Amino acid sequence: MSEELFVTPLHALHIEMGGKMVPFAGYDMPVQYALGVRKEHLHCRDAAGLFDVSHMGQVRLFGKNAAQALEALVPVDIIDLPAGKQRYAFFTNEQGGINDDLMVGNLDDFLLVVVNAACKEQDIAHMRANLPADVRLEVMEDRALMALQGPQAAQVLAQINPSVNNMLFMDAQKIQLAGVECYVSRSGYSGEDGFEISVPAAKAEALARELLAFAEVEWIGLGARDSLRLEAGLCLYGHDLDETTTPVEASLLWGISKARRADGSRPGGFPGADIILEQIKSKNISRKRIGLLGTSKAPVREGCELFDAADNKIGIVTSGTFGPTKGMPVAMAYVDPDFSQIGSEVFAEVRAKKLPMTVVKMPFVAANYFRG
Repeated sequence: MSEELFVTPLHALHIEMGGKMVPFAGYDMPVQYALGVRKEHLHCRDAAGLFDVSHMGQVRLFGKNAAQALEALVPVDIIDLPAGKQRYAFFTNEQGGINDDLMVGNLDDFLLVVVNAACKEQDIAHMRANLPADVRLEVMEDRALMALQGPQAAQVLAQINPSVNNMLFMDAQKIQLAGVECYVSRSGYSGEDGFEISVPAAKAEALARELLAFAEVEWIGLGARDSLRLEAGLCLYGHDLDETTTPVEASLLWGISKARRADGSRPGGFPGADIILEQIKSKNISRKRIGLLGTSKAPVREGCELFDAADNKIGIVTSGTFGPTKGMPVAMAYVDPDFSQIGSEVFAEVRAKKLPMTVVKMPFVAANYFRG
C-alpha cells in the first residue's frame, strides 16, 4: 500500500488548473501544467511564474537570544542580520557536512526560518534540541508559501501592494497582500527577480487566483523549478548537497560569513567548525562542485560518471538537464579538484558513450536579482 501523501493548501487549485501531480518529499505536488516544462521554464525567464512551495517548512523563532542561539548552529552571521533582511544558511554537523540549507529572515520581532521539505522534521527536531529554553520555536503549519518569479514579477505584485517596489534583493518584510499580513522576501530559486510569499493557509487560494489573473503570470511546476534553479547554479539538497559534503567542497564559501571565519569577529562556534575552517585555510579537499556545459544535445543526468582524457574516473554528476534558456546541456558535478579549473574538458558516460563537457563558471544563465 502506498504511503498517503500530504497536500498543500493550494492542492485543489492545482487539480482545477490541470496540474500533473506526482509524489515529492511526501507531498502530492504539480510537476507541470498544460504548457509543459520547457514552456513554463521560458515563461518564467520572460514574464512571471507562480510556484507553490508550501511543502517547505516555515518556523518562527522568538526571544531576545534567538539570533545568538541559531548562530551556534550555522556558519552564518545571524546576530548582526539587520531587521528586514534575510540570509542563506546551512545547518552543519560535527563532520563538517551539511544537514540542510535554509533561509533566515529577521522580521524584527521574530526570525523566520524556511527549511527544505524533505528535511523539515529533522531540522525542527535539531533546533528544538539545541535552542535554549528562552527561545520559543513555532512551526507555522497554518501558512502556505508561494514564489512569484520572473522579470515581470515586481510589476505584478506592485499592483496588489506598491510597497514591494521599495524592496531589494534579500529584503524580508511584513506586507499586506489581498487584505492579510504576509511575510514577503525578495529572493527566490530561479535566478530571476522575484518574491517568496508566506500567507495564511486560508487566504492562499484567493491570493493565488489574484496573481494568476494577471496575463503575465502562469503556474510553474516542479519540473521547470528544477531546470530554472540548475541554470541559476543553485544547489538542490539531497542531490548537490548532503550530510557528507562540506560547504568548501560544495563551493559555498560565499555562504560562510566573514564574522564566522578564523579571522572574523566571532570565529567558529558552529558544528564542524574545525574541519570547515581548516579546509578554508589549507584548500585541501578531495572533491569540488563545478558547473559543466555539454557540446551535444544529449542531456547528462544525475549519476553519470565523469572521466578524464585518459579514461580515469574523476567525478560524478549530481544534477543535470538540457537548459531551455541556455540551449544546451547543463550539469553540476563533484570532481577531483585537479579537474575543476574553468575550461577543463571532462567526459560524461551516457549510454556507454563518452560525451565531452567543459568546466564553466556558474551560474549558467546570469542572475537578474534586483539590487537597486
